[in-house]
Amino acid sequence: MGLKLNPSEGEGLRFALSFPREKSAVPIDGRMLLLIADNNAAEPRFQINDGPNTQLVFGVDVEGLKPGEPALFDKNVFGYPLRSIADIPPGEYWVQGLLNRYETFHRADGHTVKLPMDKGEGQQWNRKPGNFYSLPQKISINPKEEKVIPIVLDQEIPPIPDPPETKYVKHVRLESKLLSQFWGRPMYLGAHVLLPEGFEEHPEARYPLIIFHGHFPYTFSGWRETPPDPDLKPDYSERFKIHGYNRIVQEYAYEFYKYWTSPETPRFLIIEIQHANPYYDDSYAVNSANLGPYGDAITYELIPYIEKKFRGIGQGWARFLYGGSTGGWEALAAQIFYPDEYNGCWAACPDPIDFRAYTIVNIY
Repeated sequence: MGLKLNPSEGEGLRFALSFPREKSAVPIDGRMLLLIADNNAAEPRFQINDGPNTQLVFGVDVEGLKPGEPALFDKNVFGYPLRSIADIPPGEYWVQGLLNRYETFHRADGHTVKLPMDKGEGQQWNRKPGNFYSLPQKISINPKEEKVIPIVLDQEIPPIPDPPETKYVKHVRLESKLLSQFWGRPMYLGAHVLLPEGFEEHPEARYPLIIFHGHFPYTFSGWRETPPDPDLKPDYSERFKIHGYNRIVQEYAYEFYKYWTSPETPRFLIIEIQHANPYYDDSYAVNSANLGPYGDAITYELIPYIEKKFRGIGQGWARFLYGGSTGGWEALAAQIFYPDEYNGCWAACPDPIDFRAYTIVNIY
């Protein structure tokens, strides 16, 4: 990259981020991030969000960055929420670097793209296994100071452990031939399966299937097989503006477990799908020119595989869809695009499904 580390007159404060050869002996493509926080309540990488309390992040693309070679951040590098390093008020800050690593995909549509592959974390760059980062450092920052601050990314985010299985909750992962052909490398779909009460005791039984659509789930959500923790300290949910939301989640999850195992509850399978991809934490469950045939892969590969493995009925009349928000949109889309493969859906507060009220604006 030919970057100079010796400060020149008028360049102001700069940061030089690099990774050591011990982490990778070969060049890396990706997005290098400089993270700056005015507190140490958590690592800076965990304090970036779209709310008023977000801390600072600056980013540059790197292509073929060699070990020991610095990616330079100066006043011209774009940041959020502040535009430039030059806009940072002088003071003491906690500073951290992170490299979101990219892969090269040679797609069947003729495009070659470099993107961050999901590694089981649901496209969360600050938790993605294999990403390099540095430990936070407390640094005095003065944007007008002619100085270069080196930061070495000598840490690596470890793999995410598989979620535990129970009598009721199982996990599946399937290599998709359709998606692998499109992306030019092995691509996988996953799902969390909730088995009905009596599944093992009635090996001859076959079950309808309910598909829950939504964003990336680490495990089956809203499910708890033990009573709520009486010692759980109540937290505050900024999203819902309520205290003790964590307790509410545990209470309702356990109530669902009791309902699910009750003799009066109808017996069926429920699945939550994992379809994180190089762009996002889910695919919107449809075929698209940009993402490939995710709708076909889910409908014709993943769901039949699950039904065969867990004794589903395996016919469209015995499949039902539901979801909320993005999941509501996906449930509607799957029902519309595959009318013979599903027998109805519940869509709660879906993302805009046409343009008469696109974020409340009629753009027709």
